[in-house]
Amino acid sequence: MKNNSRGFTLLELMIVVAIVAILATIAYPSYQGFVLRSHRAEAIEGLLSAQLRQEEWRVKNGSYTSTMSDLGSPTSTYYAFTATASSSGVPTYTLTATASGSQTADTDCPTLTITNADVKGPSTSCWE
Repeated sequence: MKNNSRGFTLLELMIVVAIVAILATIAYPSYQGFVLRSHRAEAIEGLLSAQLRQEEWRVKNGSYTSTMSDLGSPTSTYYAFTATASSSGVPTYTLTATASGSQTADTDCPTLTITNADVKGPSTSCWE
């Protein structure tokens, strides 16, 4: 009598499930890191855009503004944008993007800043 059974044994199936689980455990945190960095790019774009509008504002009005609505407030699901300006002495400003919502998991760069002197913070690695 010939046995022509087809299919997988339970042991083979359990080995495949274990391999998939190990791969998922390794790949998912890496994927999350990439997602956080891609959202950070959205904040960088918003800050650079606001920086250009801040310079336009100074040309037209003689000083910087600390009101984001004057700069056409960048919109983002993952960051809140703020501006601070000083008119005493040499005019200066600082634009800040603070992580909100699911982006707060980005513990490496929870806030991004840029100044009128084009100083970017907290570190250059956050701006890459």
